[in-house]
Amino acid sequence: MTPLAICGFLAVTSLVLLVSVVVSGRKNRLQLRLDELAGKGVEESVPETSTGVAQLARTALPALGTPLMPRSEEDRTRLQARLMYAGYYNRQAMVIFSGVKMLLILTAFAGLAAAFAGLVPLTETWLLANGCLVVLGIAGPSFFLDRRKTARQNEFRHSLPDALDVLVICLEGGLSLPAAFRRLSQELRTTHPLLASEVEIIQREMQLGLTAGEALGQFADRSDLEEIRGLAAVITQAERLGASLSKALRVHADSLRTKRMQAGEEMAQKAAIKILFPTFLCIFPGIFIVVLGPAIFQILEMFTKSGM
Repeated sequence: MTPLAICGFLAVTSLVLLVSVVVSGRKNRLQLRLDELAGKGVEESVPETSTGVAQLARTALPALGTPLMPRSEEDRTRLQARLMYAGYYNRQAMVIFSGVKMLLILTAFAGLAAAFAGLVPLTETWLLANGCLVVLGIAGPSFFLDRRKTARQNEFRHSLPDALDVLVICLEGGLSLPAAFRRLSQELRTTHPLLASEVEIIQREMQLGLTAGEALGQFADRSDLEEIRGLAAVITQAERLGASLSKALRVHADSLRTKRMQAGEEMAQKAAIKILFPTFLCIFPGIFIVVLGPAIFQILEMFTKSGM
């Protein structure tokens, strides 16, 4: 086996290990629903190979990420909050995150070391690829956290009005607030599984002694979403003042639905502006070639005949 093939094998193995950490245990919604209807647990439906690779990654990445851990308590708290906003609640999420960064950086430095040792030819393409891998290791995981946080917040904004409608129906049907949250988690499991998992956490916190407002306040801290903080304040005030909780939730659901509609209208208005640049860069040059091409050839032919 040539040195280039060895380096390529190491790089591909590192990327496969990284992807297995990200997607380990994650399944699509249809497969989860089919397993639930069939009575299978999550552990029964996960292949043993992927479980073994994920277990190896979970044991190796914390050791790799220890040197990159933030030193100050403030930086640790900030990183932990970002991981929580992205939906990673595991205690080892911070060291695994640092381990992913270290894995990418070490892969790049391994490629550079192989090039300087003469195992592979030291070309500009090789240096550029390893430099991009270092930049990806430094900035890529942070960019991934920001994108995941934005996607989670958009999902919560989209599903929250529907969840409040179900909650209002349950309360008006005579259920208590804890029973309404329990029913809500069951109803949202197929349509909005992300919000359903958070509602289950809220339900467990209420079983441990927290009020509904306090549990929703912690959910707002986990999601960093103002709509959830407003919902927590509405429920807290309704419980404190003895007002009708169903009417307050209905009004809040209407306001959230109005905000969602306004956000959709804003995106529709922005689409007309965003489409101008692809139109100018991609469509208009082709139109100009088709329309003006024959005229340009005729003008050149006239200049040729006239001797100019």
